[in-house]
Amino acid sequence: MPPTFTSGIPIYVQIADNIRDQILRGALRDGDQLTSTTEYATTYRINPATAGKAFAILVDEGLVEKRRGIGMFVAEGAHASLVEEGRRTYVDETLYPAVEAGLALGLDLDTIATNVRAYDAGSRTKEDS
Repeated sequence: MPPTFTSGIPIYVQIADNIRDQILRGALRDGDQLTSTTEYATTYRINPATAGKAFAILVDEGLVEKRRGIGMFVAEGAHASLVEEGRRTYVDETLYPAVEAGLALGLDLDTIATNVRAYDAGSRTKEDS
């Protein structure tokens, strides 16, 4: 989904996030060429320097590489890197706090695990206890 640039988040951050999301979802694959900063700026009616700043962030993160005279490309291993980081972030920022919240509400680990397995099996029946 293309960025809309309506939030209070800086445009270059939204562009970088959008490209990361495209890489993670597979819409952009390792080795794919990205739209040029000029084309990006023209399409979204933004300053080319803003698009360039987004690409510079992605280069610094190792997700995109600049090939002189050719353009910007998704770096080899970019998808795997984003998946690994996403999993780590999910566990640290979502899973552990959710388990801790469940425990604080009096659920035991077996009940939490049973509900996770039921969700995985497609069942939305929740077990209390």
